[in-house]
Amino acid sequence: MTRLALGAALLLAAAPAQAATPEERLAASGFTLPAPPKPVATYVTSVRTGKLLFLSGHGECDSANAAKGRLGRDLTIEQGRKSAENVGLCMLATIKAATGNLARVKRFVRVLGMVNSAPEFGDQPTVINGFSDLMVVAFGEGGKAPRSAVGMAALPFNTAVEIVELTD
Repeated sequence: MTRLALGAALLLAAAPAQAATPEERLAASGFTLPAPPKPVATYVTSVRTGKLLFLSGHGECDSANAAKGRLGRDLTIEQGRKSAENVGLCMLATIKAATGNLARVKRFVRVLGMVNSAPEFGDQPTVINGFSDLMVVAFGEGGKAPRSAVGMAALPFNTAVEIVELTD
């Protein structure tokens, strides 16, 4: 099985714009944020510059139960989607730790989803939808972004997915 990694950059707003908070929308949909991850090497998990927050690559926060392997060989599309969703929750935990409040996120600006794929696998966009659908639950239209989903021959630590994102 494969685990997912996630990187992001976010554009931050000064104050919440919606009545319900992202945390309330996530909880209403049955999601709970994990504890934010700590770096496993020489890097930081996030850097803020102006209104942008950039995140390092993330895997699932529960690394003991994280999916590992290649989509189309070791993992099904549904396992990949669930792993992408779990990475999204982990990323949201990092965002909350960095900003103090998910309502500070105005919108996601760019998403690049990289999927550890068997050579014949072509459903990378469907896998990355696990992440994108979660962001829409939390942020509505602000969770949508221009996106690319591509297959990779390998990803670090045999992760299934790595996502790089820019958020406003």
